[in-house]
Amino acid sequence: MPGLTIGDTVPNLELDSTHGRIRIHDFIGDGYVIIFSHPADFTPVCTTEMAAMAGYAQEFKKRGVKLLGISCDDVASHKEWIKDIEAYKPGTNLTYPILADPDRSAIKQLNMVDPDEKDAQGVNLPSRTLHIVGPDRTVKLSFLYPACTGRNMDEVLRAVDSLLTAARHKGKVATPANWKPGDRVVIGPSVSDEEARKLFPDGFETADLPSKKGYLRFTKV
Repeated sequence: MPGLTIGDTVPNLELDSTHGRIRIHDFIGDGYVIIFSHPADFTPVCTTEMAAMAGYAQEFKKRGVKLLGISCDDVASHKEWIKDIEAYKPGTNLTYPILADPDRSAIKQLNMVDPDEKDAQGVNLPSRTLHIVGPDRTVKLSFLYPACTGRNMDEVLRAVDSLLTAARHKGKVATPANWKPGDRVVIGPSVSDEEARKLFPDGFETADLPSKKGYLRFTKV
C-alpha cells in the first residue's frame, strides 16, 4: 500500500466541506479523527456507509473521536446527497462534515486512490479507505475496502476502542484476536513479569504453551 500509511503524518490539507472551510490538522485538534473516503456521491454502497457512520456518530463522540468524510464531488453535490442518506435511514441526522475534492488532488495525498476502479475517462477513482488519526496527526490504523464490500462500523468502533485502550496504557498492552471492551488484554513482550506485577496489581495469567516461553500473558484493565 504505497503512500500514506500507519505512522505517517496526515498532510495538513485545507478543503471546502459541508461545514465550511476545514484545515485537517486544526480539525484533529487534540483528539482522534476518522477520515474516510468514498468514490463519488449518489453511489449505492457509499450511501449505506454514510448513513451507518451517522448512526454511530454518538458512540464515536463519547470516545472523543471526530468523523470526517471525503468524496470527490463538490459541496453542492454533497448537500444534495445528504438528503438521500438521511432518507435512506429515517431518523438519521448526518452531523459530520464531508470534504469536497472535485479535482481528486486530496485523495492522492491521503492515499485514497483505487488502483483498479476508473471512471469513463480512465481516471482512477477514490478507494473506500478509512484512516484513524491520532492527536499527533499520524495514522494509527487504516482500512482499505474494495468497491464490492461495505464497511463494518462495529469493527471500526472496536478498532477505536483497541487503540484508545493501548494509548491509555502507554503501549504496555495490546488487544488479542476478537477482543471487545471488557475482555482481557495481553501484556506486551517488552514488559517484564516484575514490571507487570507493579502495573497490574490484580495480577495476570500466563498461558501454558508448549514452548514454555511465558510470552502470552492476559490481564484485565
